[in-house]
Amino acid sequence: MTRSIRMTMVLCLLVLTGITAIAQENPFLGKWDISGEGQFRGFVYWLEVKMVDGKLTGNFLNRGGSVLPLAEIAITDGELVFSPQSPANRPKPVHRAKVSEGRLLGMMTMGDQQVAWIGVRPPVWGDHNANGKFRYGTPVALFDGTTMVNWDVQHKDRPSGWSIVDGAMTNEARANNLISKHQFENFKIQCEYKVAEKSNSGIYLRGRYELQVLDDAGKEPESHGHMALYSRVKTLVNAGLPAGQWQAMEAVIVGNRLTVTLNGRKVHDNIVIEGITGGALDSREGDPGPIMLQGDHGKVWFRKVTVTPILGVR
Repeated sequence: MTRSIRMTMVLCLLVLTGITAIAQENPFLGKWDISGEGQFRGFVYWLEVKMVDGKLTGNFLNRGGSVLPLAEIAITDGELVFSPQSPANRPKPVHRAKVSEGRLLGMMTMGDQQVAWIGVRPPVWGDHNANGKFRYGTPVALFDGTTMVNWDVQHKDRPSGWSIVDGAMTNEARANNLISKHQFENFKIQCEYKVAEKSNSGIYLRGRYELQVLDDAGKEPESHGHMALYSRVKTLVNAGLPAGQWQAMEAVIVGNRLTVTLNGRKVHDNIVIEGITGGALDSREGDPGPIMLQGDHGKVWFRKVTVTPILGVR
């Protein structure tokens, strides 16, 4: 064994030892996928705890909102205590949590409401490349212009609010969200759609990661703009067309990597998906999931939704 190889092995061991020591010293550090318990099982959160310049800080996704820096965070008597940003006219939510057997067990208190929740570590994704060469399976036409048989609704106690008009699925005001009956892991999705003026919708990959659909043609890219990974990653360029014009998107998602083209222009290039986005159906990031189309925000039409599973790398 050469001296350089021995030195490399020693350095790697020191790095691993340092990481282990930090984790043992502060088991709260890192990312957590969080789900409510009991009657609040549908509540979904995401938490990141980190040290910056020796100071404890973090980011939080509160169910349907955006990923925002925590307003308050501290560790007191072995308990993580934090509060997300919230409107001044509402009771301040306070989360308290402890680590037990690798899980983060917490309770959110906001006024008289209490929500018990459990956080788990996100998957170890490995090395993926959404720009790779893949072996594809048989395309699944979730909508072909004639039938909505491949779709269910998110809220079973509410009407669908969707219908087929001139070969396109379209929604009424404040319609339900559509959820595909098929579930997918790694795949390519192709959609053709248009939005009404000042309207917005969203395309959720695996039911967890929203690509924003928005009437904002001509504006500068931002993290809530058209085809942004909602509140997380803005597009490289705003390739959106004006309201009322048909648009075409294609996205490839492999593990936690994502590449997206919109109207023939690349808007995301093998970006890392750091976690779920607001409105996610669940926080089980390692599982396959459906396609969800947002119908409760604004008027939108979809005339094509096709998903092609990725079977492996060529």
